[in-house]
Amino acid sequence: MPTLENDSIVVTGASRGLGRSMAERFAAEGARVALTARDEERLEAVAADLPTESLVAPANVRDAEAVERVIDRTIDAFGRVDTLVNNAGVSLLGKHDSRKGLVDVTEEEWDTVLEVNLKGVFLFTRAALPHMYEQGQGNVINISSGLGRQAMAGAGSYVASKWGLEGLTRTTALESEEYGVNANALAPGGRVDTDIWAHLPAEERERILDPDVMDDAAVLLAAQDPGGVTGESRTANEWETRLERTNPN
Repeated sequence: MPTLENDSIVVTGASRGLGRSMAERFAAEGARVALTARDEERLEAVAADLPTESLVAPANVRDAEAVERVIDRTIDAFGRVDTLVNNAGVSLLGKHDSRKGLVDVTEEEWDTVLEVNLKGVFLFTRAALPHMYEQGQGNVINISSGLGRQAMAGAGSYVASKWGLEGLTRTTALESEEYGVNANALAPGGRVDTDIWAHLPAEERERILDPDVMDDAAVLLAAQDPGGVTGESRTANEWETRLERTNPN
């Protein structure tokens, strides 16, 4: 497993769940991590336990000016952005503990899911790419889902956001490859024990994936050099197989 010594990595949705786990793993591999989410207190708690230099930069991913400030603060603190992990996401299932058909979804609910899960990715990617282009290298890792490949009744807004994310990832890869930047999508490969599934009975949560399920794959993706694998979408296990085969050392 490669290390990320002194890399600068921005993780959105870093206050809990998958984002927190990846941030902790990046730091364990030597990276400096910029942590962003809306809850500053939770971010401070995460940062307090990291073994490397970190930056707490609270922001709402739907706010373009706030997003720009996160990237600017990261550049000021660490001098560069090597990897952007677009992890922040919401689901109506996490809000209502049940599926909700399209005829019952309000416009506000639809906008919230699409703006957090897709517009937020666009805003952070737009803010980070110029710096990566100038460096001549970088990695964008977009956290996707099995629902970015298939549909599910009662999850229309989430499905739409993740299908959009898959397309945006491929577009980012096509536009960025000439600048040495790789862009890929990473999915956990199943339900994960995060807030989205908090309504499940305890015995059922014990049978789903732990929040660290993507950590190894995320490290491998963040460690890629210019000209690496780009424009692909895989589950954590698939990425581990793909990248360990490509870079056996």
